Amino acid sequence: MEGQRFVKEVYETLRRSPQWNEILFVITYDEHGGFYDHVPTPVDGVPNPDDIAGPQPFNFQFDRLGVRVPTIIVSPWIQPGKVLHEPSGPFPTSQYEHSSIPATVKKMFNLPQFLTKRDAWAGTFENLLSLTTPRTDCPVKLPEPMKLRETGAEEDAELSEFQEELIYLTATLNGDHKKSTYPKLTENLTVSEAVKYCESAFQTFLNECEKAKESRIDGSEIVHCAKPHTTPQSKTFLHKMLSCILCKD
Repeated sequence: MEGQRFVKEVYETLRRSPQWNEILFVITYDEHGGFYDHVPTPVDGVPNPDDIAGPQPFNFQFDRLGVRVPTIIVSPWIQPGKVLHEPSGPFPTSQYEHSSIPATVKKMFNLPQFLTKRDAWAGTFENLLSLTTPRTDCPVKLPEPMKLRETGAEEDAELSEFQEELIYLTATLNGDHKKSTYPKLTENLTVSEAVKYCESAFQTFLNECEKAKESRIDGSEIVHCAKPHTTPQSKTFLHKMLSCILCKD
């Protein structure tokens, strides 16, 4: 709700601006919010932006896109209700994605070069600006955002399956995943208790990171809670993502 209120504030500020007829307002998201998407993620012809691969052992090539995210493009030069689906180029496999923003800027302002191979491949949306004169019917004010629910959080409720999974993931931060009590960690846990557990586990992890920095542990080493700071034999991507942080001096 706060995010939607922020969008409303920015839009209304731009709408009141004397430069309104020169503005293209792009609203997009970096994540899909966990919603199911029936459309498979594109994998054909997606270029690695800079030919740099991920670390061992997976060597991810960054040659695929993720789940779709919504994007809203606002301008008085756009027809009302216009919807874009797929681009018409510049390549047969091109898609609209986040790199479409710098690609469109490059095209509209005739800049000398692209940033990477990815924005050179991405579809552009300057064709949306199809009107010959700016519209005057764009609303000056937007409606107030509505709450998704009328009641507050049920803090005494039992955890959902998804919330339980979050607790098990959090347990990798404070070392509880190595204890015998780990399988029963979420038994009889309420929502409010789960929140406190997550906050405590994260703080424990941050404290261990600070200790590692004070000990001048090598910056590439993985920090483990309730365990001496030793570099493991195998550093998998999943291991790094779920139970570590790279400490830097």
